[in-house]
Amino acid sequence: MTTEVIATTWTVAGIRAGAAPVLRRLAAGARDRELTRTYANREVRALAEQRITLVGIAAADGGAGGTVRDVTDLVVAIARADSNVAQALRNSFLLANRVALHHDLPQRALTLARLRAGDLFAGTGNERGGGASGSVHTTLRRDGDGYLVDGEKYYSTGGLYATWFTGSATGEDGRVYGFTVPASRDGVQRLDDFDAIGQRLTQSGTTRLVNVRLSADEVTPRDNSALDVPWAGSFAQLYLAAVEAGIAAAVLDDAIAFGRDRARPIKHSSAARSVDDPYVRHTVGEIAARAQAARAVVLLAAEALDGVREEREPEERRTTAAAAAVTVAQAGVIAVESALKAAELLFDVGGGSATDRDLGFDRHWRNARTVANHNPRQWKAAVAGAWHLTGEEPPTTGLF
Repeated sequence: MTTEVIATTWTVAGIRAGAAPVLRRLAAGARDRELTRTYANREVRALAEQRITLVGIAAADGGAGGTVRDVTDLVVAIARADSNVAQALRNSFLLANRVALHHDLPQRALTLARLRAGDLFAGTGNERGGGASGSVHTTLRRDGDGYLVDGEKYYSTGGLYATWFTGSATGEDGRVYGFTVPASRDGVQRLDDFDAIGQRLTQSGTTRLVNVRLSADEVTPRDNSALDVPWAGSFAQLYLAAVEAGIAAAVLDDAIAFGRDRARPIKHSSAARSVDDPYVRHTVGEIAARAQAARAVVLLAAEALDGVREEREPEERRTTAAAAAVTVAQAGVIAVESALKAAELLFDVGGGSATDRDLGFDRHWRNARTVANHNPRQWKAAVAGAWHLTGEEPPTTGLF
């Protein structure tokens, strides 16, 4: 359970400085963890103790201050060290972003206290119930002065790292409700069954809910119909793009290290050393360009979301938010394609030895591909095109 911590004054610079050695350890062990399916429990706990999710929350609320750009830059840095960990922390950062944006958020003071205490959050609405995407088959029913919830949630990102689990359930009145419970509560079963080709260590398995008892104050109705900015998913989509940018940066790190220390020029090369081979130089330069492009577009999109925060006039705020959602979508397209291409090019830095399993270079492409499959970039590009051609607003499904 949460123990409130309010004595420390947190700052963006202080959190980044405290997180830096943790990220170095995280990066140093990323390959070995991938090969042995070992989780970064110690490093994730250390990052939480640095209060990374307080970046972007106002100092008046006990946060570190800072902008969406500051948050995004931090996420890129975490993903550069280990994209699995960045993905596992996504729900914690998404909740922190909601707290920063919405001062009328239900249970806001309690959530702030939990974030200030360094708690981590997992959650998902995803189910495999056979209905349309977004259908909620998990049930919530009255039981005395509280509730009981039953169901299964898939892709519970960061589930085994988390202190709290947030989900959705359909009540007896047919409405969808949100709930947040301690992950250790009786009936909450967290399974390590995530089986994707990449991002295998995000602890994103199934959460099974069996007669989990909820108090009345742990349940809130979900209703986004009155939002003045209906693109509630823009930051969530930016987060995925930031993970891709971090993967591209990690590819560049490996390309440089391999080119300097292990790669050999081919027999008919004009160079005696790999670092002098013109084609190795070209390849590393192209990887660097892709990594730079990914980073640049996500930070540009973050600045667009900062512009939404700063806009106060309702009509202008909606227009600014729609444009920002398109900017985020465009950033997603470029970040995904940059990461995938960079991960492919990594193998052109060396010969057959670059494919040695112990190097773990394949993890970059697999991780980038898995993140990219969360939300199809074809839709992002098409929505952006519609906006530019006809002014059509992006969908309000949460994916923009």
